[in-house]
Amino acid sequence: METKEEKVTNENHECDCKNKNKDCECHHDKSKKRDKHHEEIKKLKAELEEKDKQINDLNEKIRYNQAELINYRKRKEEEVTNRLKYANQDLISELILILDNFERAIRLDDNNLTDELSKFLKGFKMMYASFDDVLKKYGLEEIEAEHKKYDPNTMEALMTDNDKDYEDEEVLEVLLKGYRLKDRVIRPASVRVNKLDEETENKEEKDNNDNKEGEDINE
Repeated sequence: METKEEKVTNENHECDCKNKNKDCECHHDKSKKRDKHHEEIKKLKAELEEKDKQINDLNEKIRYNQAELINYRKRKEEEVTNRLKYANQDLISELILILDNFERAIRLDDNNLTDELSKFLKGFKMMYASFDDVLKKYGLEEIEAEHKKYDPNTMEALMTDNDKDYEDEEVLEVLLKGYRLKDRVIRPASVRVNKLDEETENKEEKDNNDNKEGEDINE
């Protein structure tokens, strides 16, 4: 609350705002200066926020580019590793065909051969064993298929049969061996697969149940 002296002073004070040659010290002139000061601060804050946003955007781009660079290096390293790991795949795939011919030759029956041919076949078998060992040394592995459950990832069914003495989807015969190079299938096994029809499966299941019931009764 203004005192009497302050009130008198304010009443006697003449405002010089309209006089351009003098600096006015009146209340509303000070308010203008404060408003101008606040505007400058507000502008500086806005500029600072914009700079912070730009810095954050740049940091985000740097992190993204770093992650991309790391992923690129990983892909390249994996590509080089796989290239080295399977570098001999084309060559070994060709050598497998020679291995097939070896196997066809050694299936001959020694009993029907002359002594000379029998000796030749014996040497041929030794060559085959050495050749097979060399391929295994470089990571070649035969796919075990006979009497295994059919696996479309490692086998190719060229023929089917219906034999109730074997399980459904069981491989009855390997027509052509399949091979892996390390952990990659380079040739699926060509096989003959057992395919039981629904009637055969139901009959087989019924027979098994009957046998089980008979055993329980005997016990």
